[in-house]
Amino acid sequence: MEIKLEENERIDDLQIKNLKIIQNKKGFCFGIDSVLLSDFAKEIKQGSKIIDLGTGTGILPILLSAKTENTKITGIEIQKDVAEMAKKSVYLNKLEKRIEIINENIKNLKNIYEKNIFDAVITNPPYKKIGTGRINESETKLISKHEITADLEDFIQMSQYLLKDKGNLYLVHRPERLVDIISLLRKYKIEPKTFRTVQSNIKNAPNLVLIKAVKNAKAFLKIEKPLYIYEEDGNYTNEILKIYNK
Repeated sequence: MEIKLEENERIDDLQIKNLKIIQNKKGFCFGIDSVLLSDFAKEIKQGSKIIDLGTGTGILPILLSAKTENTKITGIEIQKDVAEMAKKSVYLNKLEKRIEIINENIKNLKNIYEKNIFDAVITNPPYKKIGTGRINESETKLISKHEITADLEDFIQMSQYLLKDKGNLYLVHRPERLVDIISLLRKYKIEPKTFRTVQSNIKNAPNLVLIKAVKNAKAFLKIEKPLYIYEEDGNYTNEILKIYNK
């Protein structure tokens, strides 16, 4: 496969194991939420079979390929042009044997996969309900940010279908959707087990939540200490620097 960059595409250095990613500067580029989720999920066991629902540019599979050992990762992306860009990044990093990108709506995965075949699901789904937030964005950004092609329940219901018994779901989302998230996880018998808030600094309220949930597990929730991104002087905290390998 020849790597040909389209208009407005660029190659960014991920600063971990010489990995790079192709992004379109006018499209939806990955943010710190994907970086934090990949680190949150790095405990995934060696040799696991992983699926990323709504992979976008393929950032989560690429980062997880560096943070986990001998795993096979499938990324599902509904937007054809974005999926093609993710495939180019996989090829650029010579990760074809570990990462597969599939252009499909997550709601159609029952037509592709049997039940209970993945050890882990990771997902950074659209945060906003339809009709909320900015709507004067490009179609690519709208689909990435808003529940247009699939909503939160679709992501959690499909996770339940795909996960093996006691398989893990790793999710990043916004705090304002927390009641919805926990209600739906319980509805589909994926028990929240680890919860961590992310704050820009010690003075601000959380703006992200990281959740690990386990299919058919018993109820017991561990709440970890908050993750702070910045020190009071505006510099990254030591934990963030470590996550970014700096």
